[in-house]
Amino acid sequence: MSRKTLLIVLGLVALIAAGGIGYYFTSGSGQTAANGQGYEILPSDRVLGNSKSKTVLIEYAAPSCPVCAAFSAQSFPLLKAKYIDTGKIFYVFRVFPLRSDDGSAEKIARCLPEDKYFAFIDLLFKNQPKWDVEYGVQAPEGVHDGLVLLGRIAGMSREQVDQCMENKAEDERINKVSSDGEARYSITGTPTFILNGISIGSGNIPFDTISKLLDTELAKQH
Repeated sequence: MSRKTLLIVLGLVALIAAGGIGYYFTSGSGQTAANGQGYEILPSDRVLGNSKSKTVLIEYAAPSCPVCAAFSAQSFPLLKAKYIDTGKIFYVFRVFPLRSDDGSAEKIARCLPEDKYFAFIDLLFKNQPKWDVEYGVQAPEGVHDGLVLLGRIAGMSREQVDQCMENKAEDERINKVSSDGEARYSITGTPTFILNGISIGSGNIPFDTISKLLDTELAKQH
């Protein structure tokens, strides 16, 4: 069985690092980025902000990662208000699965209309205790029931949620995004942030830290 298949079918063992820096797994082989900028925007990416901006921030996150949820609650609203909604940067969100449940959650999110995607990701983060094994939810039944519940909140039927989770084509896409992220940027934890093709770190990075890095990058554009 290939490594890509293992990412979704078997998942990966997540370990919380000291100080809450992120979730980690063993890295694999390397590969250079596809363009001179060190990043590539994919047609399948879920994005926010100004697509013409030369300052591009990519976040690799896992729906089941509590550190990702903390960043989403504490820093992302500030990031969105100051840099995304104002058109200063182009923001790209990519799921980097730590376990098979992350793949299932992402597949449900992808079944929703594109303009509902980020709202559902936020719903997943805010309701991790309802479906995440990190909070003692039993797998696979408890996790499945929790994801179905959230899917129903988003307006889907149980049957629709199950159909989405059975989408094998999405497995391939999710695995490729994960493998590419690991190979190009040596990602070892979530959330990991890539600014114009360069990793600026992992974990619940304070907004002030990200803000300074973004301001520095934006200044180069003038």
